[in-house]
Amino acid sequence: MLIYQDIITGDELFSDAFDVKEVGGVYEVECAMINVKEGADVDIGANASAEEADEALEDGVITVNNVVYSFRLQSTSFDKKGYTTYIKGYLKQLKAEKKLSDEAEVKAYEAEMTTEVKKILANFKDYEFYVGESMNPEGAVMLLNYREDGVTPYFTVFKHAVKTMKV
Repeated sequence: MLIYQDIITGDELFSDAFDVKEVGGVYEVECAMINVKEGADVDIGANASAEEADEALEDGVITVNNVVYSFRLQSTSFDKKGYTTYIKGYLKQLKAEKKLSDEAEVKAYEAEMTTEVKKILANFKDYEFYVGESMNPEGAVMLLNYREDGVTPYFTVFKHAVKTMKV
């Protein structure tokens, strides 16, 4: 299994257990809404038929995004101006972290990231924003959107923002 980690913070963001596609300069990670029961399912051995009153317990089931739940991603928010400021600084930091040495690599990186950022800003209102478990503001922001059906969620993350770790 491959775990995709944020190259700046080291936070685990997603894995290849989910359907991961490389689309241009980003990865798209398919996800789904799942039901999760909070707390432990504990049987204390009480016999309901022997008790006088029937106790009705709340179900405790919540619906969550499976990637958010599995990797303990944290929701955050941006307005368009704030995200634009963030992404400019982040892409500079990412370029330094990637240690691109060849001029051709630098130009390809810049062109690819410019294209992706333009797509994101053009559809900015469609995204929800998530960061890794550490909530480090220097790290990657994962963008949650929905497919054309309006029901199927997927994450977008810059492919240069992550490294893989085999487990």
